[in-house]
Amino acid sequence: MLAALSIRDIVLIERLEIDFARGLTVLTGETGAGKSILLDSLSLALGGRGDAGLVRHGAAQGQVTAVFDVAGDHPARRLLAENDIEASGDLIVRRVQSADGRTRAFLNDSPVSATLLRSVGERLVEIHGQHDDRALIDEREHRRLLDAFGGLEGPVAALGAAWSAWRKAIRERDGHRARIEAARREADYLRASLEELDALKPEAGEETELATRRHKMMQSEKVAGDLSEAVETFEGTHSPIPVIVTLMRTLERKAGALPGLAESALKPMGEALDLLEAARGALEAALREADFDPRELERTEERLFALRAAARKHSCAVDALAPLRVRMATDLADLDHGEERLAALEAAVEAAEADYRVQARALSAARETAARALEIAVAAELPALKLERARFLIDRSEDAPGTEGIDRIEFHVQTNPGTRAGPMMKVASGGELSRFLLALKVSLADKGSAPTLIFDEIDTGVGGAVAGAIGQRLARLAETVQVMSVTHAPQVAARADTHFLISKEPVAGGEDRVVTRVVELDADARRDEIARMLSGETITAEARAAAESLLAG
Repeated sequence: MLAALSIRDIVLIERLEIDFARGLTVLTGETGAGKSILLDSLSLALGGRGDAGLVRHGAAQGQVTAVFDVAGDHPARRLLAENDIEASGDLIVRRVQSADGRTRAFLNDSPVSATLLRSVGERLVEIHGQHDDRALIDEREHRRLLDAFGGLEGPVAALGAAWSAWRKAIRERDGHRARIEAARREADYLRASLEELDALKPEAGEETELATRRHKMMQSEKVAGDLSEAVETFEGTHSPIPVIVTLMRTLERKAGALPGLAESALKPMGEALDLLEAARGALEAALREADFDPRELERTEERLFALRAAARKHSCAVDALAPLRVRMATDLADLDHGEERLAALEAAVEAAEADYRVQARALSAARETAARALEIAVAAELPALKLERARFLIDRSEDAPGTEGIDRIEFHVQTNPGTRAGPMMKVASGGELSRFLLALKVSLADKGSAPTLIFDEIDTGVGGAVAGAIGQRLARLAETVQVMSVTHAPQVAARADTHFLISKEPVAGGEDRVVTRVVELDADARRDEIARMLSGETITAEARAAAESLLAG
């Protein structure tokens, strides 16, 4: 329900705070007092079109804030949660209208688009009048209202799932068929390419491994040449080792002739010889380590170059060759065995369609039953609303299959016997339309309805008896949802649980302008307002008595 409304600097309203209660609330006042401003302000807060003309003259911007108290599982809260907006506690919608025409929208103080604000607003409030019957304009709403009346939300959801399964089966079949056709067009190329790739047998990561191995072997080839030259230096004709060995033997033979002279030279020469032998051994070991098979290098290069050539041919990376091979094999398998698979997918489509059709026909039958019941319920309300010669009809025709079935539902009316029935919005006059709407809403009660319903002067142009019937039905409707009515009918006002008076008053301080005021009336003030509505500007004792009678009835 709408719990509170705050308006700042909108048209004639400077600052207005209103708290609302459950049940039936009426708003009355003289023509031009500002009732339409109040509804325009609420409409703006709920995502209606912005207009710079709404901003009070002299103000830079206007602002409207509406606070709602709705159940935790209400669809509006789900919308907030889906958009990552805090959804606990009161639900607060706010709209700021600037004098330059720009608007800003907020949900629970989070900035949002006007589209999201409007989507939330449509789930919170319905505003109905002679020229604003949104629930009756959209044919999809007719179907939704009928489903709500018949309690068909579960079958509709199940049918939606069947529709999704059918569409999924079609997509799978069509995708498989497209792959078969593509494979058939390229069959020869695919087979030749697959034979090449089967022979090549590419593996993931193989290019990196081969390139690393090739680089290492090429480096080893260069190092091995240098090591061979070094080993040759130690082992060839120019090696210093034999020279040193011969020299040491000569000195050792003559050491006896010259005692003490050669020993000091022989020791370091021996150490040098040991170091040279150690160096030669190390060089030989390094040469053995660096040794490689040139044929292995050749095989590595051939494999690497073959992989890269295949990658160039197929315009892909080398690492993509293995997945490409699998994909080509799959495409050929689809071609070779695709007809069997296609037949199975065709059967799946037929089964899914059959399931959808069965559920859709069952839902159509249930809608037919619900339609007749809703016609009867609305018909029971029409005589008291002086529409006893009119008929409310629900036209059900077959439509293209969709997520909600195969039915096109449209509300029709016949205003007089012998006339042709037609769409409610085209056949009924403004006053008739309002009364048909009220009869429909009473019949639906809280089914398929927003938690707050606002009726804008739907009693215009009707007599006292009809106004009384309208008041009775508004009060009955208010037992299940919050109802607000802008009215000029005292019979409607007398049925209210809460009564607000809207008036224009001069600004205090002598300024030459007026502002709109809204006050909640107590029992005495309410009696006087209803008396004014009965008698006019001068309230007579008879009018007060009549007002007392209406309030007591």
